[in-house]
Amino acid sequence: MSANSLRDLNMLPESEKEIESSTNGGFHKPQTEHNDENLGEQRKNACPLSEISPNENGAVVSGTEAASAEVEYIDSENLDDVEDVDTSLEILLGGLESKDWVVVCGALNNVRRFSLFHKELLHDKLGNVISLVVKSLKNPRSAVCKTAVMTSADIFKAYNDQTIDSLDPMLVQLLLKSSQDKRFVCEAAEKALIAMTTWVSPVLLLPKLQPCLKNRNPRIRAKASMCFCRSVLRLGCDGIETYGIDKIIHIAVTQLSDQLPESREAARTLLLELQSVYEKSHISSEAAISENQDKDSWEQFCQSNLSPLSAQAVLRVTNVAREGLPTDP
Repeated sequence: MSANSLRDLNMLPESEKEIESSTNGGFHKPQTEHNDENLGEQRKNACPLSEISPNENGAVVSGTEAASAEVEYIDSENLDDVEDVDTSLEILLGGLESKDWVVVCGALNNVRRFSLFHKELLHDKLGNVISLVVKSLKNPRSAVCKTAVMTSADIFKAYNDQTIDSLDPMLVQLLLKSSQDKRFVCEAAEKALIAMTTWVSPVLLLPKLQPCLKNRNPRIRAKASMCFCRSVLRLGCDGIETYGIDKIIHIAVTQLSDQLPESREAARTLLLELQSVYEKSHISSEAAISENQDKDSWEQFCQSNLSPLSAQAVLRVTNVAREGLPTDP
Protein backbone atom coordinates (compact mmCIF):
# COMPACT_ATOMS: atom_id res chain seq x y z
CA MET A 1 0.00 0.00 0.00
CA SER A 2 1.45 3.44 -0.97
CA ALA A 3 2.09 6.14 1.60
CA ASN A 4 -0.76 8.23 0.19
CA SER A 5 -3.17 5.30 0.40
CA LEU A 6 -2.08 4.58 3.96
CA ARG A 7 -2.60 8.21 4.91
CA ASP A 8 -6.05 8.19 3.29
CA LEU A 9 -7.01 5.04 5.14
CA ASN A 10 -5.92 6.51 8.47
CA MET A 11 -8.14 9.52 7.81
CA LEU A 12 -11.21 7.39 7.20
CA PRO A 13 -14.00 7.38 9.82
CA GLU A 14 -14.07 4.30 12.05
CA SER A 15 -17.16 2.88 10.35
CA GLU A 16 -15.48 2.97 6.94
CA LYS A 17 -12.36 1.37 8.37
CA GLU A 18 -14.47 -1.50 9.57
CA ILE A 19 -15.91 -1.98 6.09
CA GLU A 20 -12.43 -1.89 4.64
CA SER A 21 -11.32 -4.53 7.12
CA SER A 22 -14.29 -6.80 6.46
CA THR A 23 -13.69 -6.83 2.72
CA ASN A 24 -10.30 -8.38 3.40
CA GLY A 25 -11.92 -11.51 4.78
CA GLY A 26 -11.70 -10.63 8.47
CA PHE A 27 -14.59 -10.73 10.89
CA HIS A 28 -14.75 -7.48 12.81
CA LYS A 29 -15.76 -7.89 16.43
CA PRO A 30 -17.68 -4.87 17.71
CA GLN A 31 -16.16 -3.17 20.73
CA THR A 32 -19.33 -3.79 22.71
CA GLU A 33 -18.33 -7.44 22.87
CA HIS A 34 -15.62 -6.56 25.36
CA ASN A 35 -18.15 -4.95 27.66
CA ASP A 36 -20.43 -7.98 27.90
CA GLU A 37 -19.49 -8.63 31.52
CA ASN A 38 -20.61 -5.16 32.60
CA LEU A 39 -23.77 -5.38 30.53
CA GLY A 40 -24.41 -8.83 31.89
CA GLU A 41 -24.41 -7.44 35.39
CA GLN A 42 -27.07 -4.94 34.36
CA ARG A 43 -29.18 -7.29 32.26
CA LYS A 44 -30.16 -10.62 33.75
CA ASN A 45 -32.40 -11.64 30.89
CA ALA A 46 -30.60 -10.20 27.90
CA CYS A 47 -27.16 -10.55 26.38
CA PRO A 48 -25.06 -7.60 25.13
CA LEU A 49 -25.82 -6.04 21.76
CA SER A 50 -22.78 -7.73 20.27
CA GLU A 51 -23.94 -11.19 21.40
CA ILE A 52 -27.01 -11.86 19.34
CA SER A 53 -28.49 -15.34 19.60
CA PRO A 54 -31.30 -16.91 17.59
CA ASN A 55 -34.79 -15.53 17.89
CA GLU A 56 -37.66 -17.27 19.70
CA ASN A 57 -38.28 -19.58 16.76
CA GLY A 58 -34.66 -20.72 16.66
CA ALA A 59 -33.92 -18.80 13.44
CA VAL A 60 -30.56 -17.08 13.05
CA VAL A 61 -30.89 -13.34 12.70
CA SER A 62 -29.19 -11.60 9.79
CA GLY A 63 -26.11 -9.43 10.15
CA THR A 64 -28.22 -6.28 9.88
CA GLU A 65 -30.63 -7.49 12.55
CA ALA A 66 -27.75 -8.62 14.74
CA ALA A 67 -26.30 -5.15 14.72
CA SER A 68 -29.47 -3.55 16.03
CA ALA A 69 -31.35 -6.25 17.92
CA GLU A 70 -31.10 -7.31 21.54
CA VAL A 71 -31.93 -10.95 22.13
CA GLU A 72 -33.43 -12.24 25.35
CA TYR A 73 -32.63 -15.57 26.92
CA ILE A 74 -35.79 -17.61 26.63
CA ASP A 75 -37.19 -19.23 29.76
CA SER A 76 -38.15 -22.88 29.38
CA GLU A 77 -41.85 -22.23 29.72
CA ASN A 78 -41.69 -19.75 26.83
CA LEU A 79 -39.91 -22.02 24.36
CA ASP A 80 -41.88 -23.10 21.28
CA ASP A 81 -41.58 -26.52 19.66
CA VAL A 82 -39.14 -26.98 16.79
CA GLU A 83 -40.74 -26.24 13.43
CA ASP A 84 -39.21 -29.18 11.52
CA VAL A 85 -38.44 -32.07 13.88
CA ASP A 86 -36.63 -34.35 11.40
CA THR A 87 -34.43 -31.65 9.90
CA SER A 88 -33.64 -30.06 13.26
CA LEU A 89 -32.64 -33.44 14.68
CA GLU A 90 -30.47 -34.24 11.67
CA ILE A 91 -28.42 -31.03 11.93
CA LEU A 92 -28.41 -30.78 15.74
CA LEU A 93 -24.95 -32.20 16.47
CA GLY A 94 -23.43 -30.27 13.59
CA GLY A 95 -24.91 -27.07 14.97
CA LEU A 96 -23.50 -27.75 18.42
CA GLU A 97 -20.05 -28.30 16.88
CA SER A 98 -20.19 -25.18 14.71
CA LYS A 99 -17.51 -22.51 14.95
CA ASP A 100 -20.22 -19.88 14.51
CA TRP A 101 -21.38 -18.97 18.02
CA VAL A 102 -24.78 -17.81 16.73
CA VAL A 103 -25.38 -21.24 15.20
CA VAL A 104 -24.26 -22.88 18.45
CA CYS A 105 -26.77 -20.84 20.45
CA GLY A 106 -29.51 -21.85 18.04
CA ALA A 107 -28.56 -25.51 18.38
CA LEU A 108 -28.48 -25.26 22.18
CA ASN A 109 -31.96 -23.82 22.20
CA ASN A 110 -33.07 -26.65 19.96
CA VAL A 111 -31.64 -29.15 22.45
CA ARG A 112 -33.85 -27.46 25.02
CA ARG A 113 -36.84 -27.77 22.70
CA PHE A 114 -36.20 -31.45 22.08
CA SER A 115 -35.82 -31.99 25.83
CA LEU A 116 -39.18 -30.36 26.43
CA PHE A 117 -41.22 -31.64 23.50
CA HIS A 118 -39.48 -34.70 22.00
CA LYS A 119 -37.12 -36.04 24.66
CA GLU A 120 -37.34 -39.62 23.38
CA LEU A 121 -35.67 -38.55 20.13
CA LEU A 122 -32.44 -37.59 21.90
CA HIS A 123 -32.01 -40.80 23.90
CA ASP A 124 -29.48 -42.30 21.47
CA LYS A 125 -27.63 -39.00 21.11
CA LEU A 126 -27.74 -37.88 24.76
CA GLY A 127 -24.12 -38.66 25.58
CA ASN A 128 -22.85 -36.77 22.54
CA VAL A 129 -25.24 -33.90 23.18
CA ILE A 130 -24.10 -33.51 26.80
CA SER A 131 -20.45 -33.61 25.70
CA LEU A 132 -21.06 -30.74 23.27
CA VAL A 133 -23.09 -28.80 25.84
CA VAL A 134 -20.07 -29.06 28.16
CA LYS A 135 -17.93 -27.64 25.36
CA SER A 136 -20.28 -24.66 25.18
CA LEU A 137 -20.16 -24.27 28.97
CA LYS A 138 -16.43 -23.63 28.55
CA ASN A 139 -17.01 -21.01 25.85
CA PRO A 140 -15.72 -17.57 26.92
CA ARG A 141 -18.60 -15.84 25.15
CA SER A 142 -21.27 -15.20 27.76
CA ALA A 143 -24.22 -15.73 25.38
CA VAL A 144 -23.03 -19.24 24.52
CA CYS A 145 -22.13 -20.04 28.11
CA LYS A 146 -25.43 -18.93 29.61
CA THR A 147 -27.48 -20.65 26.91
CA ALA A 148 -25.53 -23.85 27.63
CA VAL A 149 -26.23 -23.45 31.34
CA MET A 150 -29.96 -23.10 30.66
CA THR A 151 -29.74 -26.14 28.37
CA SER A 152 -28.16 -28.14 31.19
CA ALA A 153 -31.09 -27.38 33.48
CA ASP A 154 -33.61 -28.54 30.86
CA ILE A 155 -31.60 -31.72 30.25
CA PHE A 156 -31.66 -32.58 33.97
CA LYS A 157 -35.40 -32.04 34.12
CA ALA A 158 -36.08 -34.15 31.04
CA TYR A 159 -33.63 -37.01 31.42
CA ASN A 160 -33.13 -37.33 35.20
CA ASP A 161 -30.88 -40.30 36.02
CA GLN A 162 -30.08 -40.92 32.35
CA THR A 163 -27.58 -38.06 32.61
CA ILE A 164 -25.49 -39.74 35.32
CA ASP A 165 -22.97 -41.48 33.04
CA SER A 166 -22.10 -38.17 31.35
CA LEU A 167 -22.47 -35.98 34.43
CA ASP A 168 -18.91 -35.50 35.72
CA PRO A 169 -17.61 -32.87 33.26
CA MET A 170 -20.94 -31.02 33.24
CA LEU A 171 -21.03 -30.96 37.04
CA VAL A 172 -17.55 -29.46 37.28
CA GLN A 173 -18.40 -26.73 34.78
CA LEU A 174 -21.70 -25.84 36.46
CA LEU A 175 -19.99 -25.60 39.85
CA LEU A 176 -17.34 -23.38 38.29
CA LYS A 177 -19.86 -21.13 36.52
CA SER A 178 -21.96 -20.83 39.68
CA SER A 179 -18.95 -19.51 41.57
CA GLN A 180 -17.63 -17.00 39.06
CA ASP A 181 -17.97 -13.22 38.96
CA LYS A 182 -20.44 -12.83 36.07
CA ARG A 183 -23.60 -12.63 38.11
CA PHE A 184 -26.08 -13.32 35.31
CA VAL A 185 -24.20 -16.52 34.39
CA CYS A 186 -23.70 -17.41 38.04
CA GLU A 187 -27.42 -17.17 38.83
CA ALA A 188 -28.34 -19.34 35.84
CA ALA A 189 -25.75 -21.95 36.89
CA GLU A 190 -27.16 -22.04 40.42
CA LYS A 191 -30.61 -22.73 38.98
CA ALA A 192 -29.13 -25.54 36.89
CA LEU A 193 -27.53 -27.06 40.00
CA ILE A 194 -30.87 -26.89 41.80
CA ALA A 195 -32.46 -28.66 38.82
CA MET A 196 -29.75 -31.31 39.03
CA THR A 197 -30.31 -31.98 42.73
CA THR A 198 -34.08 -31.96 42.14
CA TRP A 199 -34.26 -34.34 39.19
CA VAL A 200 -31.25 -36.66 39.60
CA SER A 201 -31.55 -39.38 42.25
CA PRO A 202 -29.49 -38.50 45.33
CA VAL A 203 -28.13 -42.05 45.65
CA LEU A 204 -26.53 -41.64 42.21
CA LEU A 205 -25.60 -37.99 42.62
CA LEU A 206 -23.91 -38.03 46.04
CA PRO A 207 -20.87 -40.08 44.91
CA LYS A 208 -20.42 -37.63 42.03
CA LEU A 209 -20.45 -34.66 44.41
CA GLN A 210 -18.01 -36.03 46.98
CA PRO A 211 -14.80 -35.39 44.97
CA CYS A 212 -15.96 -31.79 44.40
CA LEU A 213 -16.05 -31.23 48.16
CA LYS A 214 -12.25 -31.53 48.10
CA ASN A 215 -11.69 -29.15 45.20
CA ARG A 216 -8.85 -26.67 45.68
CA ASN A 217 -11.19 -23.79 44.81
CA PRO A 218 -13.14 -22.82 47.98
CA ARG A 219 -16.02 -21.41 45.91
CA ILE A 220 -16.47 -24.71 44.12
CA ARG A 221 -16.36 -26.52 47.45
CA ALA A 222 -19.06 -24.20 48.79
CA LYS A 223 -21.39 -24.81 45.84
CA ALA A 224 -20.74 -28.54 46.03
CA SER A 225 -21.51 -28.50 49.77
CA MET A 226 -24.87 -26.88 49.10
CA CYS A 227 -25.66 -29.47 46.42
CA PHE A 228 -24.57 -32.30 48.69
CA CYS A 229 -26.81 -31.02 51.48
CA ARG A 230 -29.84 -30.71 49.19
CA SER A 231 -29.30 -34.22 47.86
CA VAL A 232 -29.02 -35.75 51.33
CA LEU A 233 -32.22 -34.00 52.41
CA ARG A 234 -33.97 -35.56 49.41
CA LEU A 235 -33.06 -39.02 50.68
CA GLY A 236 -35.53 -38.72 53.57
CA CYS A 237 -35.20 -40.55 56.88
CA ASP A 238 -35.15 -44.06 55.46
CA GLY A 239 -32.78 -43.11 52.68
CA ILE A 240 -30.34 -41.46 55.07
CA GLU A 241 -30.40 -44.54 57.30
CA THR A 242 -29.75 -46.77 54.30
CA TYR A 243 -26.98 -44.56 52.90
CA GLY A 244 -25.36 -44.44 56.33
CA ILE A 245 -25.49 -41.66 58.94
CA ASP A 246 -21.93 -42.50 59.99
CA LYS A 247 -20.76 -42.06 56.39
CA ILE A 248 -22.55 -38.75 55.88
CA ILE A 249 -21.46 -37.25 59.20
CA HIS A 250 -17.78 -37.69 58.29
CA ILE A 251 -18.38 -35.74 55.10
CA ALA A 252 -20.37 -33.02 56.85
CA VAL A 253 -17.78 -32.45 59.55
CA THR A 254 -15.07 -31.71 56.97
CA GLN A 255 -17.22 -28.87 55.60
CA LEU A 256 -17.96 -27.50 59.05
CA SER A 257 -14.60 -25.73 59.21
CA ASP A 258 -14.35 -24.85 55.53
CA GLN A 259 -13.28 -21.43 54.36
CA LEU A 260 -16.54 -20.00 53.05
CA PRO A 261 -19.74 -19.51 55.09
CA GLU A 262 -21.88 -21.29 52.46
CA SER A 263 -19.97 -24.51 53.13
CA ARG A 264 -20.32 -24.16 56.88
CA GLU A 265 -24.03 -23.35 56.69
CA ALA A 266 -24.66 -26.37 54.45
CA ALA A 267 -22.76 -28.55 56.91
CA ARG A 268 -24.78 -27.25 59.87
CA THR A 269 -28.05 -27.88 58.04
CA LEU A 270 -26.89 -31.38 57.21
CA LEU A 271 -25.80 -32.16 60.79
CA LEU A 272 -29.12 -31.02 62.23
CA GLU A 273 -30.93 -33.28 59.77
CA LEU A 274 -28.68 -36.22 60.68
CA GLN A 275 -29.35 -35.63 64.35
CA SER A 276 -33.10 -35.56 63.75
CA VAL A 277 -33.02 -38.75 61.71
CA TYR A 278 -30.80 -40.52 64.23
CA GLU A 279 -32.98 -39.64 67.19
CA LYS A 280 -36.18 -40.64 65.40
CA SER A 281 -34.78 -44.03 64.52
CA HIS A 282 -32.76 -44.81 67.67
CA ILE A 283 -34.62 -43.04 70.45
CA SER A 284 -38.34 -43.68 70.27
CA SER A 285 -39.47 -42.86 73.80
CA GLU A 286 -38.44 -41.37 77.12
CA ALA A 287 -38.09 -44.90 78.49
CA ALA A 288 -35.59 -45.75 75.80
CA ILE A 289 -33.65 -42.62 76.61
CA SER A 290 -33.40 -43.50 80.28
CA GLU A 291 -32.61 -47.18 79.73
CA ASN A 292 -30.12 -46.88 76.87
CA GLN A 293 -28.81 -43.36 77.21
CA ASP A 294 -25.16 -44.33 76.95
CA LYS A 295 -25.79 -46.61 73.99
CA ASP A 296 -28.27 -44.67 71.88
CA SER A 297 -27.77 -40.97 72.52
CA TRP A 298 -26.70 -38.64 69.73
CA GLU A 299 -23.76 -37.53 71.86
CA GLN A 300 -22.54 -41.10 72.22
CA PHE A 301 -22.96 -41.72 68.51
CA CYS A 302 -20.81 -38.68 67.66
CA GLN A 303 -18.15 -39.60 70.20
CA SER A 304 -18.01 -43.17 68.91
CA ASN A 305 -17.71 -42.27 65.23
CA LEU A 306 -15.64 -39.09 65.25
CA SER A 307 -12.40 -37.81 66.69
CA PRO A 308 -12.78 -35.91 69.98
CA LEU A 309 -12.36 -32.52 68.30
CA SER A 310 -14.79 -33.35 65.49
CA ALA A 311 -17.36 -34.74 67.92
CA GLN A 312 -17.08 -31.59 70.00
CA ALA A 313 -17.62 -29.40 66.93
CA VAL A 314 -20.68 -31.39 65.83
CA LEU A 315 -22.22 -31.39 69.31
CA ARG A 316 -21.65 -27.68 69.62
CA VAL A 317 -23.58 -27.11 66.38
CA THR A 318 -26.47 -29.40 67.22
CA ASN A 319 -26.79 -28.43 70.90
CA VAL A 320 -26.44 -24.69 70.36
CA ALA A 321 -28.89 -24.79 67.45
CA ARG A 322 -31.50 -26.27 69.74
CA GLU A 323 -31.07 -23.31 72.05
CA GLY A 324 -31.47 -20.87 69.18
CA LEU A 325 -27.96 -19.43 69.49
CA PRO A 326 -25.58 -18.61 66.60
CA THR A 327 -23.26 -21.48 65.71
CA ASP A 328 -20.72 -19.80 63.42
CA PRO A 329 -17.71 -18.48 65.34
